[in-house]
Amino acid sequence: MAATAITERRVAGEPVADGVYRFDDGIVNWYLVEDSERVAAIDSGFPADWKTVTSALERMGRSPQQLTDVLLTHAHVDHTGFAERAREETGATVWMHPKEVEFARSPLPMAKSERNPLLYQWRPPTMALMAVATLKLGPFGQRISEWKTFDDGDVLAGVPGSPRIVFAPGHSLGHCAIHLPDRDVLFSGDAIVTRDPYTGLTGPRLVARAATADVDQNVRSLDAIAATGAGTLLPGHGEPWMEGAERAAELARAAGAQ
Repeated sequence: MAATAITERRVAGEPVADGVYRFDDGIVNWYLVEDSERVAAIDSGFPADWKTVTSALERMGRSPQQLTDVLLTHAHVDHTGFAERAREETGATVWMHPKEVEFARSPLPMAKSERNPLLYQWRPPTMALMAVATLKLGPFGQRISEWKTFDDGDVLAGVPGSPRIVFAPGHSLGHCAIHLPDRDVLFSGDAIVTRDPYTGLTGPRLVARAATADVDQNVRSLDAIAATGAGTLLPGHGEPWMEGAERAAELARAAGAQ
């Protein structure tokens, strides 16, 4: 039987791969990727996480202007957070799939999900998620006014880590995973998580239907994640997975979505 966790282990700059650092406020992960001169963020938490970004850059001996890119796996409120602030203050380029733009620009309309999130409100992990999202001004992150788009198979050679885009829809209709082949890392976003923020269930799985647009499509996207062959999978929620993307996809397929 899977274990449960109401919140996650809090970390602020934990090294998880070569030049890759994990940040987790107890609810959601985001990451920084550095090269010799620049830094990119993979997802951007909540708006209030901007202070964490600037503090982390200072500890790394970097200036805010060295944050050149913010890549969004998808545009839910717990992933768009500080993206617009970074764009305004450092000139960072915000990247996303075209199907995410509608939600990144505004909290209305709300993203599609298979089941009403209100049905999960009695669960302690959902209560914690909603409380943190409110306190950290979650919906205010969906105000991105300028962006660039990427698509499946694109290699962003000018971005730290030269990420390759892996289209993995289902959690949202434009959801993408982000692969750094030379660092053997895959940022899976919410296509695979190791803690479902709505149920607290741990281990590789899909996010609950409360926040997943199309579970069947999400399951099909597991093939694309497995095909990367990445040794380390870094999810949007939960602990890093070090046993390979293929094994994570196998277990997520078996676990499904609650």
